Amino acid sequence: MINTVIVAVVHWIEGIIEHFGAFGIALLMAIESCNIPLPSEAILPFAGYMVTKGAFSIHIAAFFGAIGCVLGSIPSYYLGYFKGREFIEKYGKYFLISRHDLEIADKWVEKYGDWSFFICRMLPVVRTFISLPAGILKAKKRFFFTFTFFGSLIWSYLLVYVGIKVGENTETLKHLWHKFDFVIILICFILGVIYIARHVKQLKDS
Repeated sequence: MINTVIVAVVHWIEGIIEHFGAFGIALLMAIESCNIPLPSEAILPFAGYMVTKGAFSIHIAAFFGAIGCVLGSIPSYYLGYFKGREFIEKYGKYFLISRHDLEIADKWVEKYGDWSFFICRMLPVVRTFISLPAGILKAKKRFFFTFTFFGSLIWSYLLVYVGIKVGENTETLKHLWHKFDFVIILICFILGVIYIARHVKQLKDS
């Protein structure tokens, strides 16, 4: 069952990028940044593989990945900005965001200031959900979206490059490809389940 779902998601991601090209990368990365756990770890490496096929350059792939992150962050940021902490404390469970998450975000901003959003954009999992707390904390828009772009650009270059190296060694890795692909995405799935389970428990305890 899990294998079927994972394979279906991967094929959907591949189909979007193959059909829409760089714009498909932006679309998928925008979805990830809208608090939807669609892992960039599955999106950008395939974009890198498409680079080896001549579909676009590494710079185009990384740029559109970062643009997608910015676009996806806009609705999430403004939801937090206008609805505020009270709204999230009341309805945050529907976004899997607890008071504990807000407290962590407060500490990050207090310690690192606006740079915290730059750093978070290069961290797995947390990068997907950082825009909502940023809006709640009234982060300066020009800094937040600038740091979102550059943090996401670095992240995009890294994962696209991984995909390029895999694409360049397709024949060497061919006999391991399906196992490797499944294991990586399964790990992402398990981490996602752990994340959700932990947050559900926090929400029940709050």
